[in-house]
Amino acid sequence: MSLLNQHKKLNSIHYRIFGISWAGWVFDFYDLILFTFLIIPIGHELNLSTIMLSYALSASILAAAVGGVIFGVLADKYGRKPVLQWTIVIYSIGTFLCAFSTNLETLILFRIITGLGVGGEWATGQTYVNETFPAHLRGKFGSLLQTGNPVGFILAALVGGFLAPIIGWREAFFVSVIPAILVIFIRRKIPESDVWIMNNVSSGKNRVKKTLLNKKNQFFELFTKKYRKLFFKALLLAILGSSAYWFTYSWLPTYLLQQNISISKSALWIIVNQVGGIIGLLIFGFIADKFGRRPAFSIFATTMAFGLIMITIFWSNIQAYPPFIFIFMFIIGIGTGIYGGYGPIVSELFPTEIRSTALGAGFNLARGTQFLTPIILAGIAIYYGLGSGIFLGSIFALSVAIFIWTFPETKGIELESLE
Repeated sequence: MSLLNQHKKLNSIHYRIFGISWAGWVFDFYDLILFTFLIIPIGHELNLSTIMLSYALSASILAAAVGGVIFGVLADKYGRKPVLQWTIVIYSIGTFLCAFSTNLETLILFRIITGLGVGGEWATGQTYVNETFPAHLRGKFGSLLQTGNPVGFILAALVGGFLAPIIGWREAFFVSVIPAILVIFIRRKIPESDVWIMNNVSSGKNRVKKTLLNKKNQFFELFTKKYRKLFFKALLLAILGSSAYWFTYSWLPTYLLQQNISISKSALWIIVNQVGGIIGLLIFGFIADKFGRRPAFSIFATTMAFGLIMITIFWSNIQAYPPFIFIFMFIIGIGTGIYGGYGPIVSELFPTEIRSTALGAGFNLARGTQFLTPIILAGIAIYYGLGSGIFLGSIFALSVAIFIWTFPETKGIELESLE
């Protein structure tokens, strides 16, 4: 019987795996980003300064890095399906507990719990999809999976920008336990990755023998002579991409509010931006599968940089023309299509036994380096304004456009050839 990634046509199992992995990523990013929309009311009620709130945001980003490494290793050891369930439950509980925050310490603790689950879910879901979809569709569906990011952002904007002012910030956190229900569907509706099964449990006897004779630690395997150069390149690509993202979005809602834009209108601009992100991710997948991963990264990273320059350096020129703000926020969203490429390209560079570890460690260690970003931006804002800090995102985006050309082109590669 052929593997799922060897099917010429997709079947119901493919769509169930994709649908549940996508939903997990939607609520993953929703839980992470909702906090940025609730910063102002949380700060007022708990009497926390901007710098103090940046510590809580940074803590969740740093925890995501730790969670990505831990759960990436666990997914390679115990399977994609169980770890996907664990991570969804953890980030749902963490966000729910945020409603009970009474001071900075409890807020940081609950954001750390959220971050641990958030970091683990992304790599597991990406690995799940990339291992089970055929090579000629991997770029499209890997990128389509990443649309969970802007959809989660839009959901956070709706809850944080429109619902929270009505029901309160604590109640907004309460409703965020709903994603845990996904675990019921995961347990009943989707199978384990057959590529992972083939690589790990060909027979009970061989499994015992492999465990006794080959006690490799997947995380440290990334730093062996065979993989370390490739892993450090993947890590650097993720750091540049994460820097472009977090320098843009960690304080973007606040930046818009500082331009005398109302909370509801600020949320609307964010939604426009994230709709552009969905479209950008859809287009990125087609371009990546047709023309290659490297050209797609360059085109979209440059597009993102252009939009960022316009809403920061040239804000005074465009603010009198609201349609221009609409256009450039949309363009930035289109450019974030680059985030649909990281999962497929890393999956196409590493073998099954360390694939989830490489994805989780690379993406989330990079995201962990961003724990200083909210603090740096808050510091820059004191002297130069938030716009100057957000502008730095364009520099990192242009760096992605250039650095991607140091990678081999992996379009259409069969994963079995990597074993």
